[in-house]
Amino acid sequence: MKKTKVVVAGLVALMLMMTAVLTGCGSSKETKDASSETSGEVVWWGWTPGSPTNEKYIEAFNKEYPDIKVTWKQTSIDAYDAALKPALANGKGVDAFEVSAGSGNGGIQVFGGQAIDLTDAVKKALGDDYKDKLNEAAITTMTVNSQLKALGVGTVYSGNLWINQDLFDKYNVKIPTNLDEWKKACEIFEQNGIYGFVQGAGQGAFNIDTFHAIADNVSSGNFTKATRGEVQWTDDSIVKALELWKGLFDDGIMQKGALGLQQYPEANNLFMSQKAAMVMMGSWYTSNALPDAMKSAIESAASTEKPFTMIPIQFPDIAGTGNTGAMFGDLDYSTAVSAKSNNVKAATTFAVWLGTSQSGQQIIADSLNVVPSLKSATPDWDNVKLVNPEKQNEPIKEYLKNAMNSGDNPRFAGINADMNQALMDVLAGVAGGTVTPSNGAAQLAQTQADSE
Repeated sequence: MKKTKVVVAGLVALMLMMTAVLTGCGSSKETKDASSETSGEVVWWGWTPGSPTNEKYIEAFNKEYPDIKVTWKQTSIDAYDAALKPALANGKGVDAFEVSAGSGNGGIQVFGGQAIDLTDAVKKALGDDYKDKLNEAAITTMTVNSQLKALGVGTVYSGNLWINQDLFDKYNVKIPTNLDEWKKACEIFEQNGIYGFVQGAGQGAFNIDTFHAIADNVSSGNFTKATRGEVQWTDDSIVKALELWKGLFDDGIMQKGALGLQQYPEANNLFMSQKAAMVMMGSWYTSNALPDAMKSAIESAASTEKPFTMIPIQFPDIAGTGNTGAMFGDLDYSTAVSAKSNNVKAATTFAVWLGTSQSGQQIIADSLNVVPSLKSATPDWDNVKLVNPEKQNEPIKEYLKNAMNSGDNPRFAGINADMNQALMDVLAGVAGGTVTPSNGAAQLAQTQADSE
C-alpha cells in the first residue's frame, strides 16, 4: 500500500512537472514577440534613401510612437542581398527591411517568403477600401501568393538627366536637347577640367535606365513591349538603341573609364563634388535639391563645396525622333516585417505608419525622394525649401508632375532575373566593343525565348 502511494505520488509529481514545462513552453511561444503595437525596438534594414533622410522619418515616427525605438541599418545597393539573407535566416538583428519590385536588389520574389502578411494591418489602418487609397503598384507588386508582404513607401521614376545649373551658367553652356548639343556641352566642360557627363557604367542597373531612355527616344514604349514579348528584342528599334548606347562611349559623352566606375558612390560623388556637370539619375535624386540632404551628400563625397543648383532635364533627343520626355517608374522600396522578428508588432506599426499614414506619407512627400504611395499625400511647397527656389521650384514641380503621368512604363518590375542579367551583360559588352549591337539584340531575344 505504501509502495502504491509512493508510485502514485511520484506520478502526480511527474505530471505536475510536465504541466509546468508544457505551460512554460506555451508561454514562451506566446511571448516571443517582445514588443507591442506601441513599444519595442525595431532594427530597420535598407539601402535607400539613407542618412539623414531616414533619421528624419524615424524622428517624425517617434513623435507619435515615442516608445518604439527604430534603428536604421544601411548597406550599399550591391551588398544588400548578400547581407540580408543570413540576417533573416538567423532571425536576429533585423525586424523591418526594405524590398523592391522586379529583379533588382531586395526583390520581393526573393524575400517575400520571409515576411509576414500585412493585409489585416493595412485594413485596420485604412479600412476595407485601402486599395482605393494607395497607389495600385503599392499593392499589386508587393502581393505574393495572395498575401501583402510589404507596404510600398513610394514610387521612383527614371529617364532624365540632372544637371548642375551653376556650372552651366558659369561656363555659358547650352542645356543639351539633342546629340550634337550634348557632345558640345561635354567638350566645353572637359576643356575646363570638368566631366561633362558622368555615369557609373560598371553598375548594370543604371545602364538599363540609360538604355531604356534611349530606346524610348527611338520608339516610344518599345522597350516595355519587348520585356512583355510584344516586340522582339531583335526589332530594328532595339538594335538602333544599342547602336546609340555604344555611341555615347565612342563620341566622348561617357567619361573615360566609365565601365570601371560605380554609379554609387563614385559617379554620384563626382557630381556632388561639382567635378561633373551632368549625371543620369531619376526622381530619387530630387531630395538632393533640399539643403540638408545636399549638404550631407556633398560631405559624403569628401567635398567642401557649397550646395548648388541642380535641376532635372529631359533625356536629349539623340535619335532625332522628337520622342522626348518619356519616364518610367516602379515602387522604389517597400517595408516588410521579418516573420522571425522578436518585435513583430512594433515593426508592423512602423511599416504601416511609413506606408499608409497621412503623417508618415507627408514627410515622404516633402523629402522629395519618392512619389508617395498614399494618394492624398503630396509635397507641401509652402514648407519644402530648395537650395535655389527661384531656379528650382518650377522645373522640379513640372518634373514630378510629368513622372506621375508617365503611364504604363515600368522601370524594373517587368524584367525577370534572367533578362536583368542579360541586359547588364549585353550593355557592358556593347559598350566595351566585345559584342555588336545586332549580336547583343540576338542574345536578349534568346534569353526571352528561354524564359518563356
